Amino acid sequence: MEMVPSEENQLVPKEIENAAEEPRVLCIVQDTTNAKTVNERLTLNLPASTSLAKLFQDVAHKAGYVNGTFDLTWGNMVDTAPLDHGSEMSLTESGFEAGKKNFLQLTDKDGEQPQIASDESGTADSSGLDDSSQDRFIGPLPRDGTTGCSSDYSSPSYSYSSILNKSETGYVGLVNQAMTCYLNSLLQTLFMTPEFRNALYNWEFEESEEDPVTSIPYQLQRLFVLLQTSKKRAIETTDVTRSFGWDSSEAWQQHDVQELCRVMFDALEQKWKQTEQADLINQLYQGKLKDYVRCLECSYESWRIDTYLDIPLVIRPFGSTQAFGSVEEALQAFIQPETLDGPNQYFCERCKKKCDARKGLRFLHFPYLLTLQLKRFDFDYTTMHRIKLNDRMTFPEELDMSPFIDVEDEKSPQTESCTDSGAENEGSCHSDQMSNDFSTDDGVDEGICLDNTSSTERTLKPKSSLTFELFSVMVHSGSAAGGHYYACIKSFSDGQWYSFNDQHVSKITQDDIRKTYGGSSGTRGYYSSAFASSTNAYMLIYRLKDPSRNAKYLDVEDFPEHIKRLVQKEKESEEQEKRQREIERNTCKIKLFCMHPVKMMMVENKLEVHKDKTLREAVEIAYKLMDLEAVVPLDCCRLVKYDEFHEYLERSYEGEEDTPMGLLLGGVKSSYMFDLLLETRRPDQVFQPYKPGEVMVKVHVVALKSETIAPPVSVRAYLNQTVTEFKQLIAQATGLSAETMRVVLERCYNDLRLLYVPNKTLKAEGFFRSNKVFVESSDSTDHQVTFTDSLLWKLLDRHGNTIRLFVSLPEQSPGSLASRTLCQKAGGEPGEAFEGPKGSRKSVEAILEESTEKLKNLSLQQQEEQQGSSASDSQKSSDASDFEHIESPSQEADSAPSVSAADNRELENRIRAASGSGGGGAASDPENPFPSEERSDSDVNNDRSTSSVDSDILSSSHSSDTLCNADSGPLPLAGALCGADGAPLPLANGLDSHSITSSRRSKAHEGKKETWDTAEEDSGTDSEYDENGKSKAEAQYLYFRAESCSLEDGSAEGQKCLLVHVDKRITLAAFKQNLEPFVGVSSSQFKVFRVYANNQEFESVRLNETLSSFSDDNKITIRLGRALKKGEYRVKVYQLLVNDPEPCKFLVDSVFAKGMTVRQSKEELLPQLRDQCKLDLSIDRFRLRKKTWKNPGTVFLDYHVYEEDINISSNWEVFLEVLDEPEKMKSMSQLAILTRRWRPAHMKLEPFQEVVLESSSVDELKEKLSEISGIALENLEFAKGRGTFPCDISVLEIHQDLDWNPKVSTLNVWPLYICDDGAVVFYRDKTEEPMELSEEERSELMKKESSRLLKTGHRVSYSPRKEKALKIYLDGGPTKDPGQD
Repeated sequence: MEMVPSEENQLVPKEIENAAEEPRVLCIVQDTTNAKTVNERLTLNLPASTSLAKLFQDVAHKAGYVNGTFDLTWGNMVDTAPLDHGSEMSLTESGFEAGKKNFLQLTDKDGEQPQIASDESGTADSSGLDDSSQDRFIGPLPRDGTTGCSSDYSSPSYSYSSILNKSETGYVGLVNQAMTCYLNSLLQTLFMTPEFRNALYNWEFEESEEDPVTSIPYQLQRLFVLLQTSKKRAIETTDVTRSFGWDSSEAWQQHDVQELCRVMFDALEQKWKQTEQADLINQLYQGKLKDYVRCLECSYESWRIDTYLDIPLVIRPFGSTQAFGSVEEALQAFIQPETLDGPNQYFCERCKKKCDARKGLRFLHFPYLLTLQLKRFDFDYTTMHRIKLNDRMTFPEELDMSPFIDVEDEKSPQTESCTDSGAENEGSCHSDQMSNDFSTDDGVDEGICLDNTSSTERTLKPKSSLTFELFSVMVHSGSAAGGHYYACIKSFSDGQWYSFNDQHVSKITQDDIRKTYGGSSGTRGYYSSAFASSTNAYMLIYRLKDPSRNAKYLDVEDFPEHIKRLVQKEKESEEQEKRQREIERNTCKIKLFCMHPVKMMMVENKLEVHKDKTLREAVEIAYKLMDLEAVVPLDCCRLVKYDEFHEYLERSYEGEEDTPMGLLLGGVKSSYMFDLLLETRRPDQVFQPYKPGEVMVKVHVVALKSETIAPPVSVRAYLNQTVTEFKQLIAQATGLSAETMRVVLERCYNDLRLLYVPNKTLKAEGFFRSNKVFVESSDSTDHQVTFTDSLLWKLLDRHGNTIRLFVSLPEQSPGSLASRTLCQKAGGEPGEAFEGPKGSRKSVEAILEESTEKLKNLSLQQQEEQQGSSASDSQKSSDASDFEHIESPSQEADSAPSVSAADNRELENRIRAASGSGGGGAASDPENPFPSEERSDSDVNNDRSTSSVDSDILSSSHSSDTLCNADSGPLPLAGALCGADGAPLPLANGLDSHSITSSRRSKAHEGKKETWDTAEEDSGTDSEYDENGKSKAEAQYLYFRAESCSLEDGSAEGQKCLLVHVDKRITLAAFKQNLEPFVGVSSSQFKVFRVYANNQEFESVRLNETLSSFSDDNKITIRLGRALKKGEYRVKVYQLLVNDPEPCKFLVDSVFAKGMTVRQSKEELLPQLRDQCKLDLSIDRFRLRKKTWKNPGTVFLDYHVYEEDINISSNWEVFLEVLDEPEKMKSMSQLAILTRRWRPAHMKLEPFQEVVLESSSVDELKEKLSEISGIALENLEFAKGRGTFPCDISVLEIHQDLDWNPKVSTLNVWPLYICDDGAVVFYRDKTEEPMELSEEERSELMKKESSRLLKTGHRVSYSPRKEKALKIYLDGGPTKDPGQD
């Protein structure tokens, strides 16, 4: 026998029959169904021809399970469907690989654990018990029918990690909705309480009286029935929480389990009024105690009787450093009286004076179910935070309460003062020895009002046994800020302890219970809690040991009739769910595509078909799914295997119409490596068979003469075909001549390959599954030149790089002259010409109007001529989305050459003359700036308003560009494709590229130099012009074609939009220049904003960058306003208001330039501030200073130069500060400090005052502070503020928390490090004592400070965590205040 290695490198047997044996498949199976087997592996070495059904049998035999009660899934794949246990497919056909390790996982089937294959399998099924076993045995059953079970679980090596594995106990878990572990713990405890469960079963729901959805007892009853009878691993609690009136947000609120217990009991009592269960909660959980005060002089006692549902036990007494060691100690302390003496003396009614007295609590009666709450959550008044006490506190398994009951009180004299607290108690008892954190002043009644005037007295006789048995420990793991609850519960049926941790249920031992005591092994000192485990007991529930009252769980056969009906109803519901899951498990879900024969677009859907349905039935389902009934007959459709990524038809299924889809698709899987295409044909066509191994080729025919590219024709070829054979194939499909045919393969973007070697195979040429080729067959001389110099290459290159963009123009483009020429919608009104002085500008307008009419007529004439051309030419724009057919800029070039040339020369001359005499043109009138739009970068949702800086610049003479000036050469208008030498190619409308010239520089501009000459190459934006004043975009012209369109996104009716086809290698500068005729102003007078998916707009400013980052159908918005030039930066100006609640307020966007002084920028700002912000300032009464987030920094002096003294960058931000007096900052050696006086006697901070220092001396700072405050130098103390400006701090913390009076002589050393302007310094008079505050005043001040600091966005270190009150709504949900939003 040969041995082969398994995954753990162990040797496993491999049976060999003979040397020529068939390949074998090594299967390594991991059993994930329970904690004990999860780390084990089952190894099987099977012949490759073994069927899947035989594999399941072998695994079942080896694992010891009943076949059919488990699933096998692939171990190395995520979310894969289980293997088909009944399939006769061989292992290799099912995806197993011979000679390699195949990893599988053995998992539960339908959420149920596998059945053990043994004689006792009927009773040893650990997932769900069949009816017979449930009748006999309620609760968990051992995993193995024989031995070893209990010893396994009592092993000292047990760890809590087993909780995370699926239950093998027979108990059902509860699903955690989000943060409902506290609810799950309580529900499981109530379920495991026989008396509560049985009483709940005995209650019958009357559907006629109440809605089952809002009935809390009914939903609890349903939940308990499912917990007892369901075969699921875990069930949901959403129906229960819905009956509480909770919405989904409540699932994200974690609450206290003791709080939930009280509120739920109150809700049940309210629901059970006038029923047999009306007093159930009191009967089970309510006890009595006496709260008394006894005079030590006359022994007169005043007392009252209180009721309680739980006893809160203090972990660590208030003010003590020592924690109680056990529950018994804490109970003794609970009833330990305290002496009232001194100022706390008690006024005795008998003595008629204040006397020493003894105050305490005595237990009169203990409930049947005793609940102890260990008060682990406390409040630390030092840190003002809630904390959790993790100290060790032991608790016994059996608790004798007889030492704590007051027998004498049964005979208390009635003459003593007695008050019955009744409903005042809120369900819990209070002791003065406990931490005083029972705040009831929040106005929210979360508790339970209990009345102890029941007719049935349930006081225990003193001589009766008071021994209580522990059966539930609710454990909290985490801190006071949050954590996780789970429950350790003992079953009364077998005495075994279990951990109920949400959906996981597992056996545990007494050792695990002891681990919940908390604490560490060290001493019980004050700090022991800080280093202890955070997992410890929080609530303990004991049951009185009384054989006459101790109940057992109801068996299924003993269920009341209404519960039996409910069980049957839930069983049917679960069976239906199981059947639905089975259908889902056997349903193939695969992507389905179809090229819709009418819409002519690819439609996508999801085909869901049962694995046993035939291909013919699947075609009918797909046919209806794609809604083709009224479009094509059913027999004209078929399903084929399709690869969406490569757009490749892999194969067709001829002769397999009756094959089941499961077999055809290779089984039921969660995802497939391929898709299906519903192919359609015309009735006169026949389907072409697609064979595996073929490659698909999309053939585009190129017409050089018309420069068009036709839509694709699909051709299938084989990789071993030669280029010559391939050409013959294309010739048959397209009717072109194979002899003169040129075939170009586009392997990837911008990779065009001419196939010129006749005998080379397609595989050698780089063909793949799906390919795109361009073919051209003409007798032109273009094929004689080098391919990269040919017109074919240029056309394909343009085709591959052209993108489609939607460009939104300004709503009121001034002039919009050229847009009327080429982009005017039919019937649309021409754009309004802006008003202003007439004169020479009017002549320019008149010329353009004239030229517009001529161009319109010419364009109409060409359109009529082109209607007679080929059909493929007429659809050039309709197919724009796929760019299979692009209009050539030189199409119909010779239709009217003489007219266009003469008219254009005349137009050019007249415009040049007009603009030359106009001296500034349309935009030069300072009284009529363009109605431009500027978007504030500070907030993309700001209103669009005209930026005054842009208006000013637009109206200034040096930047006035009229539409027409021919100094800087020609601009292509509609579509321009120029050679390297700049020779213009004809345009699509028959005009050459000289048809309309654009103004680059007016005469005034030629003689004017840039204002700032210190610009460098690394500026934030690129210059649109080179050193000679020529446009950089003129070096090379790339394809550009624009036409008017309408957007479908509901944009404004007056909004004009262009559909632009452009070569994405074009620079932004050239793109803007091509847009000039449509915008109506020169490129320097408008800005380009890219629109993203969320409608946010960002300005594109780098003029020498290309449009390569853009893609088809991207949107662009054009806004009027001067674009940035070289060395210019857009700057956001904010006002600094040091004493305002919001010290940072946005004012304006401005433009600063390199070489500009601060004073010059202030001069530029003045008119903007006046016009836009209504700030009428003097230039000497405001300053600019550095802004770092919200922190004010260096004060900029008037003579500072940007880029030399001050670093400036794109989207820079700066503070503007208004001064009350002339500027004191004159030198860089000075230091401006923001100071603020702290007045402890008044508990307030005074406003900021600026102090200007000549040096970094601490003495100078103190002298200046003394001058402005009047504090004597020897009494003045200061401290540096913390955090970001304005360094807010609570007035309750400032006196102690800051580092007052640091021992330094200069400000620029540790711990101050004040080296720049804008630092915040607090100062005080050390002789001034803080105000004395009462607790009420401190609490009120704390609330005010919390509110103030939260508004300013600063951290409030002392603010307690805000929690949402826990409420259960008896009417189905909270009622919302109509006035509350």
